[in-house]
Amino acid sequence: MPMDSQDRQTTKNHRLLQAMRHSVSGIWLVVSRERNMRYHIAASIIVIILGLWLKLLPWEWLWLFLAIFTVFSAEFMNTVVESFCDLIVGHQFNINVKKIKDVSAGTVMIAAIFAVIVGLIIFGPRLIAVLGG
Repeated sequence: MPMDSQDRQTTKNHRLLQAMRHSVSGIWLVVSRERNMRYHIAASIIVIILGLWLKLLPWEWLWLFLAIFTVFSAEFMNTVVESFCDLIVGHQFNINVKKIKDVSAGTVMIAAIFAVIVGLIIFGPRLIAVLGG
């Protein structure tokens, strides 16, 4: 999404709609530029379709959405950390920046592992029953 002169705001948002526009722009940037975010979205769509097919209970949906949005939030924060680090050091190697980026990526992995565990707990017994196991 190219920036034009209207996007170069240097003051605080004065209206809710203005703030929401910036938020949607940020979401679009992550979705359009981060391959892993698109993988997370695809996995979430599959999980939601599977949940609808298996007629999950409300509390199961809550756990699934907690897991999904935990992964999304971690991926967004990872993008912020990586972008900020790149802004600070440019294309130079820095061992401290590497550590920061590795820990940030690890946060996403931990969130994804949490999501997989939640999915296995919720879907595992149901899929075993449906598939005749």
